[in-house]
Amino acid sequence: MTAREALAEAERRLAAAGVETPRVDAEWLVAHLLGTTRSGVHARLADVVAGLEPLLARREAREPLAYVLGEWGFRRLTLKTDARALVPRPETETLVERALALIEPLAEPRVLDVGVGSGAVALAIKDERPDACVTGVDVSPDALSLARENADELGLDVELREAGTEAASEGWDLVVSNPPYVSSLDGLQPELRYEPELALLGSGFHHEIARGARTRFVAFEVAEGEAREVARELEQLGYRDVRISRDLTGSERVVEGAR
Repeated sequence: MTAREALAEAERRLAAAGVETPRVDAEWLVAHLLGTTRSGVHARLADVVAGLEPLLARREAREPLAYVLGEWGFRRLTLKTDARALVPRPETETLVERALALIEPLAEPRVLDVGVGSGAVALAIKDERPDACVTGVDVSPDALSLARENADELGLDVELREAGTEAASEGWDLVVSNPPYVSSLDGLQPELRYEPELALLGSGFHHEIARGARTRFVAFEVAEGEAREVARELEQLGYRDVRISRDLTGSERVVEGAR
């Protein structure tokens, strides 16, 4: 099968399976098999592609593309991705952007990422602020093992340990978190069935972390439509300079505050 034929077959089957971006996903799959970029595929349409079927079948079953590929880009990093942790998402890059802005004037800031998952946030902060002392905690040993693999592969020195929201009370310059905030998987895209429920389903974690945190700053990723409520909670807890930032889609996604 040529790359041209593989693209057509993958796009057809993914569209039939209800994938929202069948052409884009087809390009990612073929690019992965050819060892090139999405744009590079179109210069190699006559090349033979082998191994498409098992990957296509997984994506056709609505397994997240990042899991099928086994890696995903996040800011300047390429992270190993699998079902031990959530897929790194573009909106979370806004959380990193705001975290970096908050610690910009500080020398050797101490940063805690609560719910480190694959390590995306903690590792991106360390990558872009090498002088930062970054710690990532998670209650999931599986997630921590994935984060360690990513840290080792990238050569980034981040402390990783098993702990929950209580770690926020230890004293930090910044506590950052993308905690579980999905109330139910009903009606959501099928891909979420493959991601760890422990990292998806929950509520109240923003308040719990903010209430117990000993820190100069906090920054949270929040569910769509919940930013203003979380902002009010921070103000009620005594935080000042509370700010809401929008992600690239225009959704109010990140809430931050200062002690």
